[in-house]
Amino acid sequence: MFTEELRGKAEELVGRYPVARSALLPLLHLVQAQDGYLSDDGISECAQLLALTKAEVGAVATFYTMYKRVPLGRHLVSVCTNFSCKVRGAQEVYDRLHERLGVGHNQTTQDGAITLEHAECLGNCEGAPVVSVDYLNYECLTPDAAEDIVGRLIAGEVPPPTRGIPSPGIRDVEYRLAGLGPRPGAADEPGVPTDRARAADGGVPAVDEDTGMQPIEIETPQTGAVRVEGREPDAPEESEAERQVAEAGDDPDDVDQEAGPQSREFPTGDGDAPQADAEDPRQEGQPDA
Repeated sequence: MFTEELRGKAEELVGRYPVARSALLPLLHLVQAQDGYLSDDGISECAQLLALTKAEVGAVATFYTMYKRVPLGRHLVSVCTNFSCKVRGAQEVYDRLHERLGVGHNQTTQDGAITLEHAECLGNCEGAPVVSVDYLNYECLTPDAAEDIVGRLIAGEVPPPTRGIPSPGIRDVEYRLAGLGPRPGAADEPGVPTDRARAADGGVPAVDEDTGMQPIEIETPQTGAVRVEGREPDAPEESEAERQVAEAGDDPDDVDQEAGPQSREFPTGDGDAPQADAEDPRQEGQPDA
């Protein structure tokens, strides 16, 4: 069951939606933030809050792989084994971690540090093979690099992902996924200071309260280089291609319409219809050959 504080947060989530049942996915994340998995009590409470049956909630809880019915470790390590990652060595990465940790898919190490899973796709094919820790991606990993990451996790140190800051742990990430932002007063995992603590130590600056800019920390396994940028947290960045299109004033739909269906790799529409041959002797007024 939710604590009194989280019960209030759950009711807040439900109040965000015109139709209460729309809050089910965030509520399930909130259950995992508290219990580390979808407990029976948590499913019952979600059903009560949303006027649903336990069967309806359970159907959703078992449909999405991000919801777990057994307790998670402090960190969830996911290895993409879909096609793009597979052909670049993802199976070797997964096999190495399986051997190193002594657990298989959806199993947790005895010390409770890591839950291992293979994922069908992490949506980052250009960075294949990809491993994520608590849904933060580490790109272009070799088996050795992946083993080094889990070794550091077990030791209480979270290396920076390819983009973003190190995860404080799966439960705090689940709290964010519920749509509630960072968990107030959450204790950091060992070796993973908060943004403010990092700023105090001369590291990455915390969010600037005047500008609203937040830091982005990027580290690549190949170079180990880190650069820090600032961006508006709520405003998506405009790509260079989007900027050029905006400056040129050429809308892609307008360009496509002007070019016509025959310009496409697989023509569609009227452009597929056969055109009359001006030299065809069978046109009106001409005798057949």
